[in-house]
Amino acid sequence: MYITPQKKIVSLLAATTEIVCALGLEQNLVGCSHECDYPESVKRLPQCSDVRFMPAESSKEIDRQVKEILTDALSIYTINQEVIKQLNPDIVLTQAQCEVCAVSLKDVELALENLLDKQAEIISVQPNTLGDIFSDIILIAKKLNVPERGKLLIESLEERIDIIRHKLKYINNKPTVACIEWMEPLMVAGNWVPEMVDIAGGTSVLAVNGKHSPFITWETLQAADPDIIIITPCGFDIQRTLKEINVMLSLPGFADMKAVKNNHLYIADGNQYFNRSGPRIVDSIEILAEIINPKQFIFGYEGNGWMRFSI
Repeated sequence: MYITPQKKIVSLLAATTEIVCALGLEQNLVGCSHECDYPESVKRLPQCSDVRFMPAESSKEIDRQVKEILTDALSIYTINQEVIKQLNPDIVLTQAQCEVCAVSLKDVELALENLLDKQAEIISVQPNTLGDIFSDIILIAKKLNVPERGKLLIESLEERIDIIRHKLKYINNKPTVACIEWMEPLMVAGNWVPEMVDIAGGTSVLAVNGKHSPFITWETLQAADPDIIIITPCGFDIQRTLKEINVMLSLPGFADMKAVKNNHLYIADGNQYFNRSGPRIVDSIEILAEIINPKQFIFGYEGNGWMRFSI
């Protein structure tokens, strides 16, 4: 049984937009969030959300504005109720994982209260691990009445992961890896990233799988002195990260870090890959595999999904 063409979907999370499209239901999308940009064709859709703070030049300023808004008990995002009312969706996709990352379930519930002339179904995801991401894909597929498509999608994603696991089966040397999710203040990537690093043949440091990304001090990173450092800020593409890379380069003793001296400092696209809990999370694992085990893997992401940075 397939979702009827009349069922209209609004997705307020970039990851769920990608999931809907990967399930072959892009034609049912009538609206999306301000952050939805993949596949390219979804950019034509009406935007149903926006960000409350002003664009800033630095990570430090973005962090300040976000914390100020949260201190005032406000949401970081606004929902365009008028647009949603006109679209009159049957299904709204959102998340309850992080109030900083995207429109939250609470925001959606408040915005939709008595807004439509019908009861739209709200589907909320809350992934903390790789398994959670796959479970969310299955959930959405079932809710949209395409369970077999969801099953086939998961099978294809797991096959790609199995290829990496098989190639690394007998490799015991696992370098330590720190994935930087924010540059100022310093934050390392938690949630599903430590498991992805492990699959790709590395040992994640300073973050715990399934737990939220922690803020750390520069001294903590310096003391860990990982073999590999990957800078992949949430919401930043490579070019945006390069504009602010001096934040890291100016840290006292950064040039003396093992990863830097051995030319194992990398920048990856955190916006399109690492921080999106959708099907392309497996692309992120393949990126990690290319970085951590370049002799075993060439998937073709270098130059687009990641780059080596030398100082």
